[in-house]
Amino acid sequence: MDRSTLILSILFTLTALTTTFFSPVLAGTFDKEFDITWGDGRGKILNNGELLTLSLDRASGSGFQSKKEYLFGKIDMQLKLVPGNSAGTVTAYYLKSPGDTWDEIDFEFLGNLSGDPYVMHTNVYTQGKGDREQQFNLWFDPTADFHTYSVLWNPHRIVFMVDGIPIRQFKNLEHRGIRYPKMQPMRLYSSLWNADQWATRGGLVKTDWSKAPFTASYRNFRADACVSSGGKSSCPASSPRWFSQGLDLTAESKMRVVQRKYMVYNYCTDSKRFPQGFPKECGIH
Repeated sequence: MDRSTLILSILFTLTALTTTFFSPVLAGTFDKEFDITWGDGRGKILNNGELLTLSLDRASGSGFQSKKEYLFGKIDMQLKLVPGNSAGTVTAYYLKSPGDTWDEIDFEFLGNLSGDPYVMHTNVYTQGKGDREQQFNLWFDPTADFHTYSVLWNPHRIVFMVDGIPIRQFKNLEHRGIRYPKMQPMRLYSSLWNADQWATRGGLVKTDWSKAPFTASYRNFRADACVSSGGKSSCPASSPRWFSQGLDLTAESKMRVVQRKYMVYNYCTDSKRFPQGFPKECGIH
């Protein structure tokens, strides 16, 4: 075990033994918090609303969305991804506002051949513009058990987290002329769909439909968030605890270890993509 892996293992153990650095969260059942919006029965809410599954076959995938819109908050969901040969499939889990100039905070899990690591894709869109991709190989088998994928979104920063470990931060740098999502309420969405034209090794590996149906599972949704309705936002009493939350030195150390060890793509280092110079935030974050 090399030094980076040892440090990461210790940090994960410490996180499991202590409370996380973000505020307590509020739980809700899937039947009360979400609508299955497409898939013709391939999305199912089970166990008295405690479990949701999405499936994909050759005919269709499936998806759901939250009943509520959020404007800032801490969102957690536990996912167990498609097991086995999941090449060509994408499990998307994201916050998004409506319209042509939408904001979006994105997790996407790109399936792979059995034994290869899942690629976790992240992105941030502001007013319809994304192109801020960072990708990571997951350091565990995300199909063997449930793991928690979280977004902290406040007026100061967006933090992506896996099992309480921050993996990416996107700061509000509007004072430097960089747009930040802060005005448009977003719903939480998830979908399981076929993207074998690009998802696995750039589209070289296609979906093996003999393995269908492919299934992803969800549980323990929690949202400590400001709910937007009718142009007004209602925040829980706990909101001051996360509304200005940043990363302390321990959290930043965890993030740096993950990025150094497991990041496989960073738009801020892709000089071929940006021959005229990197986006402004790349020199600041």
